[in-house]
Amino acid sequence: MSANSTPFIADTQPMMTIYDWPTGPYPARVRIALAEKGLQSRTRFERVHLWKGEHKTPAFRAKNYSGTLPVLELDDGTLIAECTAITEYLDTLDGAPTLTGTTPREKGLIHMMTKRAELELLDPVSVYFHHATPGLGPDVEIYQNADWGLHQRDKALRGMHYFDGILRTQPFVVGETFSMADITVIGGLIFAGLVDLPLPDACDALQAWYATMQERPSVKNRVAMSKPVAAAA
Repeated sequence: MSANSTPFIADTQPMMTIYDWPTGPYPARVRIALAEKGLQSRTRFERVHLWKGEHKTPAFRAKNYSGTLPVLELDDGTLIAECTAITEYLDTLDGAPTLTGTTPREKGLIHMMTKRAELELLDPVSVYFHHATPGLGPDVEIYQNADWGLHQRDKALRGMHYFDGILRTQPFVVGETFSMADITVIGGLIFAGLVDLPLPDACDALQAWYATMQERPSVKNRVAMSKPVAAAA
């Protein structure tokens, strides 16, 4: 081997498994993060059928006590649940985080706004879906409180106005850079669309921002990324 040649290093990066449902709004958060980090080729997807309640079975709860999706399983069997935790892991795998911040200030702001997006938008839409609509059906929705669901719907609408105000003065939820906080707001708006909860007319900044985000490849192709690849002829 000459002094100027570069030795070939085989790609031995381990595979990861994502347990999710392709169109789920919470799984969307991790799928978008995977695409933003270019990790699709290292990921296999295992479908857990939400509408059949497979995420609530004892077998799945052995992987995630909370009975929620998605879950990341590493090649050594380690299981990581919760979207923020999974995104943090994926973002720092290469030592060059782009979604969760690089400085203490960035990290603090991104995590703050991610939590606000969960508390003020995404989770309230979820509660509305599970309590004030048929949700996943009677076999899965064992307990429902319609009044609580409607209360949370109104909270989600207030959250939309909050984020509309933020996005009137900057391109992304935390300033000038796309981050985990944006992904979480996108997840909330995906869920709102699934339950026919429209953005208020007054939230024109949020509407315009979301239209732009829907054209972002990581968002646009999130469902298709888990479709089986056809075998070569």
